[in-house]
Amino acid sequence: MTNDNALIAENAISLLLLLIQVPATAILFSRLLKGPRRHPPIEPQQPTPELLGKVSIVVPTLNEALRISPLLAGLSQQSYEVREIMVVDSKSSDGTPDLVKASQQKDPRFRVMTDDPLPSGWVGRPWALHNGFLYSSEASQWFLGLDADIQPHPGLVAGLVKTAEAQGYDLVSLSPQFILKYPGECWLQPALLMTLLYRFDPAGINTEQPERVMANGQCFLCRRSVLAAVGGYSSASNSFCDDVTLARNIAIQGYKVGFLDGAKVLKVRMYEGAMETWKEWGRSLDLKDATSRSQLWGDLWLLTSVQGLPFLIVLTFLLITPTLSYSSTPPLLLLGLNLFLLVIRFAMLIAIAPSYDRTNAKGSWLFWLSPLADPLAVLRIFLSAFRTPREWRGRKYSAEL
Repeated sequence: MTNDNALIAENAISLLLLLIQVPATAILFSRLLKGPRRHPPIEPQQPTPELLGKVSIVVPTLNEALRISPLLAGLSQQSYEVREIMVVDSKSSDGTPDLVKASQQKDPRFRVMTDDPLPSGWVGRPWALHNGFLYSSEASQWFLGLDADIQPHPGLVAGLVKTAEAQGYDLVSLSPQFILKYPGECWLQPALLMTLLYRFDPAGINTEQPERVMANGQCFLCRRSVLAAVGGYSSASNSFCDDVTLARNIAIQGYKVGFLDGAKVLKVRMYEGAMETWKEWGRSLDLKDATSRSQLWGDLWLLTSVQGLPFLIVLTFLLITPTLSYSSTPPLLLLGLNLFLLVIRFAMLIAIAPSYDRTNAKGSWLFWLSPLADPLAVLRIFLSAFRTPREWRGRKYSAEL
């Protein structure tokens, strides 16, 4: 190929990539500009008398004995705003109910129950939460769903309820502080998290479009009356991202839904190592159960454009692009755009650093190299977007879901 032909081909490829990336960059930039207006992180608070008995807590469990103890200890430190703490167990075989019963000896608010057999068309987690909702006290004004892997700080529940009532939320969920321990997850986990941060408004911004609402079921507070009005978790029965599905269904009904920064009030240790993070967390991050097909394709285009391609394009320029590229405008514009996107990516990494506890992590410095994992993270979203899980937390599901 002559130099002229090579230059024409290079300009054409550069123009095509610019047509793909420039609109996506504009969308990303419009979202990031909302950051300064976000609600500040939730702070732990002391309860006040009007909160007495306002909250029923429900925790779904299935073989959580190795990680539920910090949750049980943290819930015991919550005060009189918590009426009851119901652990809905799905026939664990590892002694999870025994740990709850031991906590019940010290704190009578704890209660353990076994959920009914899983009916057709339901995923295990929303079914357990639905059972907990049905059996929780109608005297409570708020329903709080918590996952077994979170570690709540004292004052979490009081701070969460006071914020929800002050801001007029009907449903509010929190993003946690993630605990990292091993080198692989220090490198991969932030890249996977970034796929969410690029697609949605920052935590603390009130999203006006119900179909773009974000939620996190690890800490999910909803007015009991609202949850009753939408039939509990039934509208998210077959969803593997039931938190987002339910939150969007509630937002569509006109209720106020919020997603706030909870890094100061709860931590979470989700998965052990990079491989488990890739397998377990990666297959739900696409949010396809709560997303229309067109929206899913739009998200995949956005992630590819602003997260998956920049490092690869810059690397290509550094390693294999001939000198003639630098004498032509389209390749220069393409290089400039992708350098700009990499600067944004590293700035975002600095911004999310407080959302990680790397105190005891091995190879914690790899956190700062997580942008290099972005192409893999985007690939994981693609792989998950076109596959329906057939097994989750030890349960097997039919193709009907």
